[in-house]
Amino acid sequence: MDFFLSLLVKGLILGAIYGLVALGFVIIYKATSVINFAVGELMMFAAFLAVAMTAIYGLPLAAGIGITLALMVLFGFVLERGVLRPMIGRPVVGMIMATLGLGIFLRGFVSITWGVQTRNIDLLLPTKPLQLGNISVGAVDLAGLGIALFLAAAFAYLFQRSRMGMALRAVADDQQAAMAMGIRVSTVFAVSWTLAGVTAVAGGLIWGAKIGVDQYLALLGLKVFPAAILGGLDSLAGALIGGLVIGVTENLAAGYLDPHVGGGLKDFVPFVLMLVVLMVRPYGLFGREIIERV
Repeated sequence: MDFFLSLLVKGLILGAIYGLVALGFVIIYKATSVINFAVGELMMFAAFLAVAMTAIYGLPLAAGIGITLALMVLFGFVLERGVLRPMIGRPVVGMIMATLGLGIFLRGFVSITWGVQTRNIDLLLPTKPLQLGNISVGAVDLAGLGIALFLAAAFAYLFQRSRMGMALRAVADDQQAAMAMGIRVSTVFAVSWTLAGVTAVAGGLIWGAKIGVDQYLALLGLKVFPAAILGGLDSLAGALIGGLVIGVTENLAAGYLDPHVGGGLKDFVPFVLMLVVLMVRPYGLFGREIIERV
């Protein structure tokens, strides 16, 4: 029982950190109806920026994180103005391909600028695991859990209670109708990409402190994709719940199944779970079903 509880608790905490990254998918999709396949690369880029600010230029941690956050918000704004704004009104597949190209560009830029070696981020958290009964949990994991819950609550308030949130949802429903109502679609796109920059910084810092900062950090975007699909691409709460489900499933598979098959099973079990759920609920557990007149 202790073994099961340990896997369950650690899986829930891991899932919350997955949900933190999945928020990057949901924010862009919820505002623009575009799947951003550069989530992992944006997170990797933010992590390298934080390393550059603190380890290379020697800035204090708080100043380094603040500058990284400002640079990622600015990067999201410039990206929308320079790459995505000319594509407003065009087929969605074009914007999806633009995010794929962005990911390739960021991987190459990081390699040229900072090299391919693994770097570390020191968030000044306790190195000794914290004991929750018989279960030991790292301070980085608990920090990731707290940040994920805070950002999910903040974004939920933004989308549901603010005028900008209503504009974001209106543009996602119908760009042409939103423009006819006086909503500036370009401004909405810019806001959504700056918010994605915020989630990239949060995810990059936590995962960078947890596993190190290198190009493999970008692969987490693909690994977290089942969590975003499972919860529903337009649901902030669904992203977190999908992350929790994926985290627990992955941890239980690692603990009970991997020893019998030689390892590696936990890496594709989340994708199998995603496919099973989509056969029953094509829009995910909490996704909004779209009904169109024909």
